[in-house]
Amino acid sequence: MSQKPSVVMMGLGYIGLPTAALIASKGLKVTGVDIHQNVVDTINQGKIHIVEPDLDGLVHHVVKKELLEATLSPVVADVYLIAVPTPFKENNVPDISYVASAVEKIVPTLEKGALIIIESTSPVGTTRKMEQLIYSHRPELEGDIYLAYCPERVLPGNIIHELKSNDRAIGGINEASTAKAIDFYTYFVDGTLHPTNAKTAEMVKLVENASRDNQIAFANELSIICDKANINVWDMIALANKHPRVNILNPGTGVGGHCIAVDPWFIVAEFPEESGLIRKSRETNNYKTEWVLEKVKNKALAFKLEHKRDAKIACMGLAFKPDIDDLRESPALYVTEQLEKEGFDVLKVEPNLDTDNTHKLIVTEKALHQADLIVFLVAHTEFKSVSVPQGIAVMDFCGVRNKK
Repeated sequence: MSQKPSVVMMGLGYIGLPTAALIASKGLKVTGVDIHQNVVDTINQGKIHIVEPDLDGLVHHVVKKELLEATLSPVVADVYLIAVPTPFKENNVPDISYVASAVEKIVPTLEKGALIIIESTSPVGTTRKMEQLIYSHRPELEGDIYLAYCPERVLPGNIIHELKSNDRAIGGINEASTAKAIDFYTYFVDGTLHPTNAKTAEMVKLVENASRDNQIAFANELSIICDKANINVWDMIALANKHPRVNILNPGTGVGGHCIAVDPWFIVAEFPEESGLIRKSRETNNYKTEWVLEKVKNKALAFKLEHKRDAKIACMGLAFKPDIDDLRESPALYVTEQLEKEGFDVLKVEPNLDTDNTHKLIVTEKALHQADLIVFLVAHTEFKSVSVPQGIAVMDFCGVRNKK
């Protein structure tokens, strides 16, 4: 691309907005499109509607310089990025209707030479389906536009840095599309750009998270076994990891977030007969959350039998992983909400949320002194140094109290 291309970003959520802001910071004109008027208005004021370090200042800067503008409808551009959600229908079947809807919205604005890149997590073959969708509306464009798939691989809490620094797998529907997409990403990505085809790139995204899910499932299964055998799983794993070729992860309450807890189901849905291990890992991690819930309930019921009153249960942590505020698919939040639904007396602690209109939060120190049962569900750094009052029962499902 001899001159800086204009860009449309479809979707301004956890991935779309940081990506749009980063691209704009490189001097490219970006139009961000979202279906929510309040999101559009917030961004056009130079503010953000999500929590991510360094993002607020970046958005303020690029909006002020008129390099980023949010709208409800797409405009004509050189490059279109699709970063919308891909939720599930019943039975964990992926729903690509949001991706299809975003593509249909840009179809009237497409001109010859346009580059369309899908970043949304998608089942294998989605890019080709979107190609067919475009040509069904605009047959005159066949052979004259470029399509590619390029998944993000970022960590919430460090998204801006990882968008710039991480390697990317970029797969087009043909070699020309791959080359065109790689050319575009060089504007804002410092990591290595690895060329492939669209189907491989789609599978890469799913496999990365399925691999992590499998590793976590092994650790979570070990924790259940060790509990039955009366073995400290944290000590055991630390010793096993002394082996030079062993690296077992730490178990937890389950698996959450918008990637690891979701993406493996895309493979299972597409290849049900061949994905037995991937399915089992998902089921194991979901079971671990239910197992934690039952352990807490049993402990609380035992307290009630002994003390003739309900136990106050402090649920320590609601986020899906340590030191972030993201509650998406959080096993800790699930455990907490299920306890509430079943009538248990719950104190909710999440130090990474300043305010929350949905969940009535209590600060850590108050919870520690009011609770009869303290349940550590997320290994937030703050929890590692807390002093639990003498005689208070503690259940630690994330190793936050393990000193080794």
